[in-house]
Amino acid sequence: MGGERAMTPDDSARWRDRGRDRMSRGMRLVSASGARVVPLSRLNPRVRARVMLPSLFTLGNMICGFSSVLLSFQGRFRVAAVLVAVSIVLDIADGAVARAVGAITPFGLQFDSLADLISFGIAPAVLVYTWALPAYPVWAWAGAMFWLSCAAYRLARFNVTIDPLADKRYFVGLASPGAAGVVIATVLAIGEPLYDYDPLLPVVAGVLPAALMASSFRFRSFRDLLSPRHLRLTVPLAVLVAVGLFFWPGVTGMVLAFGYVLTCPLGWLTAPVRRRWFGEDAVAPPRRRLPSLIMPIEDPPEDSSQGPADDARGGPTGPAGR
Repeated sequence: MGGERAMTPDDSARWRDRGRDRMSRGMRLVSASGARVVPLSRLNPRVRARVMLPSLFTLGNMICGFSSVLLSFQGRFRVAAVLVAVSIVLDIADGAVARAVGAITPFGLQFDSLADLISFGIAPAVLVYTWALPAYPVWAWAGAMFWLSCAAYRLARFNVTIDPLADKRYFVGLASPGAAGVVIATVLAIGEPLYDYDPLLPVVAGVLPAALMASSFRFRSFRDLLSPRHLRLTVPLAVLVAVGLFFWPGVTGMVLAFGYVLTCPLGWLTAPVRRRWFGEDAVAPPRRRLPSLIMPIEDPPEDSSQGPADDARGGPTGPAGR
């Protein structure tokens, strides 16, 4: 008809924008805290690349962990252990890069947690299982399942436990990369599958670090070593560790992994002396009791008449109170 006109490119773009707006009103991303999330499509390419840069390290972490699983089933235990070690380096790098570029996002946190479950949960569990299978098949299966369960619990607890007053110098429980380091060091030091070794060795290498992951013992994070003011100490130490891993990977790995695990009991034993000599800041502050990790605390009823009954029962009714 005479009143109609052909649709221009501007009209097409306007209709596409209206369609996106209608979809965004029906489906909206939110973070764990309830804050609205900005879609990547609304960011300019430079900001989008900066936001996604840490996730590239996380993706490399996950790929190395999955490759380690495949190599473990092929009997290439040393290479599988080295790939888990590479995953640890990439896991440290993605957090450092995210803080450096200011790209700590809810997506990045969840992606990192899923990658860690593969690299430090499934990969070490499969490595322990295949490495110890020739001599102890049943115990190897049980140890692998126990490791995976503790790693998943450790990562889930870390995701839901948000305590802004906690001392950032410490982890609650052995961090999953530190636990994986014990398996890596033991495999690199011994190499071949376990045939004639004492059964205590798989327990120490597989079960003890897994139990420490799910524990409430505190381990130093040593994050302060990555700060610029400690580079004078960090750089020579990193060079020394790199040289040791290159020439004597088994011995150096055992010293680092088991030495880190021993920092927890040694720190507890030396706490009185360090407090007396260096002050209260030299020891971990007392832990505050946190709410349940399984069930959230229910809000008290608005009816004031229910208050004394709740107090008489020792807490609110429902799963959280029980």
